[in-house]
Amino acid sequence: MIRINLLGVPKKTRGGRRSSAVSVPSGGGEGSSTIVLGVIFLGALAVLIGLAQVWVQHDHERLEKELQKAILENQRLADVKAKYEASKRKADMYERRVRVIDELKAAQAGPVNLLNLVADTINSTDAVWLETMTDDGKNLDFTGMALSPDSVADLMANLRKTGAFKTVEIKETLQDSSVKEVQAFKFELICERSPSFTGKIQKQS
Repeated sequence: MIRINLLGVPKKTRGGRRSSAVSVPSGGGEGSSTIVLGVIFLGALAVLIGLAQVWVQHDHERLEKELQKAILENQRLADVKAKYEASKRKADMYERRVRVIDELKAAQAGPVNLLNLVADTINSTDAVWLETMTDDGKNLDFTGMALSPDSVADLMANLRKTGAFKTVEIKETLQDSSVKEVQAFKFELICERSPSFTGKIQKQS
């Protein structure tokens, strides 16, 4: 008969010899605890990984939605900018048209105002008459008749006061011998136009 000694201590037999009974170690409880802890750790790790994946997926979806909103907002702003630039181009075009029209009106009114200015100046000067006037774009040349040299000097002074001319110079003056009844003088004036003249008649003091 075979006997198993569960205590692991050899049993003495008759004659002083120890029995060769098979002993079974009793330390299996520690190994099973390590396995249980390992299983728990792996389970917790799997849960953490799963939670991390869920969080990453949720954050990815959130960022994707924000990206789509940003794209839509960018498109909206681009449309607003395009409409603004189109409106600005139209406004600039209208402004240029108005400016051109104003310049054309000023160009048309300038010579008329200048002629009126010269006529008023001559009419306000005693004893002078205008015979011809030429305009080369830079200078105005006058030829006329005066009853005295003083009248010519008064006309030159009055022309300077208008502000329409940069310089007013006399080119020639001589007595007209064809007029027998009165003393008469022919004169010719050269008036350089002033760049600052706007075409508006200035009141003479």
